Amino acid sequence: MNTLKEGDKVPEFSSKDQDGNTINLSDYRGKKLVVFFYPRANTPGCTAEACNLRDNYAELQAQGYHILGVSEDSEKKQTNFKNKYEFQFPLLADEDHTVIDAFGVWGPKKFMGKSYDGLHRTTFIVNGEGVVERVISKVKTKDHAAQILEA
Repeated sequence: MNTLKEGDKVPEFSSKDQDGNTINLSDYRGKKLVVFFYPRANTPGCTAEACNLRDNYAELQAQGYHILGVSEDSEKKQTNFKNKYEFQFPLLADEDHTVIDAFGVWGPKKFMGKSYDGLHRTTFIVNGEGVVERVISKVKTKDHAAQILEA
């Protein structure tokens, strides 16, 4: 797994959001961007994480952050997830792993004694020039906005 680190330039990417709109990294040039990767829509940890960001969205925006959620779920699953919990930010349906591979967050995991490849819950803070300012690899799902804002 070759995960982006602080100081790395994020490769330009293009992916579809829950509504089929194309989202490009370049859309966020000049803006602070939070890209949070979560393993699966509508699961307890992922829901807690995304809802925490939703509940603190005004504060995140006041600090100049834009937010993108990313998982390998389909557009339909992302739409259901976004609508069910009324998220204000786009969720990328990265079924082909374009964004997941660009950030290097796919790799070996263990769960209940089984090893498999999967998406690692990781958040990247990207500056307006597309450079990673901070990586949060130990995400506190119920208090994630505080982790982002503590910079």
